[in-house]
Amino acid sequence: MFWLMTSRTALIAATLSLITLLSAACAKPDADRPNDLPDGINDNFLSEDMDVDRYKDRFEGESRGVYAKRFEIVEALDLTPGDTVADIGAGTGFFSFLFAEAVGRTGKVFGVEISPGFIDHLRKEKISRGLGQFYVVEGTTASVELEEASTDLAFICDVYHHFETPEASLASLHAAIRPGGSLVVIEFHRIEGVTNDFIYKHVRASREVFQAEIEAAGFRLTNDIEIDGLDDNYILHFERLN
Repeated sequence: MFWLMTSRTALIAATLSLITLLSAACAKPDADRPNDLPDGINDNFLSEDMDVDRYKDRFEGESRGVYAKRFEIVEALDLTPGDTVADIGAGTGFFSFLFAEAVGRTGKVFGVEISPGFIDHLRKEKISRGLGQFYVVEGTTASVELEEASTDLAFICDVYHHFETPEASLASLHAAIRPGGSLVVIEFHRIEGVTNDFIYKHVRASREVFQAEIEAAGFRLTNDIEIDGLDDNYILHFERLN
C-alpha cells in the first residue's frame, strides 16, 4: 500500500511538473508582448488572402506623410554607395527601392517582412526592377532574422508599434547592426487630445515610451531628424552601443 501511494504521489508530481513546463513553453513567445498592444494588430498582414494592391494604394498615396516626404527622408539618412541598409517592415517596398538606388550595386538592402503577401510582392519587384543588391528576408514577430553585424543602418517606418515582442525584436536588431551603426525609427505622434482617435488607439504608446524601450536595448538617441511638413510623425536617430 505504501508503495502504491508513493507511486501515485510521484505520478501526480510528474504530471504537475509537465503541465507547468508546457504552460511556460506556450507562454514564452508572448513573454514581452506589451499588455496595451491592440489584439490582432498584425492579423491582416499575416493572412494568406491579404490584398497587396489595396495596401499599395494605401501606403503609396501622396496624402500619407511619409510617402509624400520619402525623398527628403532618404536624403536625410545620408546614404552612400556601398552602404548596407535593412528596411524593417518593408511593406510594398517604396523605401527599399529608394535605398537600393542610394547604395548602388556595391551596397545591399535587406527588405525584412513577416507578411506572406508583401514577401511575394517584394520578390517579384526585385526581379522586375533588376535589383541584385536587394534581398528579401522573411522575419518573425520576435526576430528580424538578419545575420549578426550584417547592416550599417536599420530603418523602421510606421512599423515599430506593430512589434508584438519588442524586447526580442530589438535584441535581434541590436545584433544585426554593426557596432557604431544606426537605427532610424519613424513613428506616429501619440498625444492625447491632439492625435486622431484611430492612431491614438492603434499606436500603443508615446514617443517617450518607445524611446525608453529602444535605449534599454542598447541604443543611444543621437538626434531627431526634422522634415518640414511631416506633421503626423517624428523621426529618431539612434546609435548602436557596445
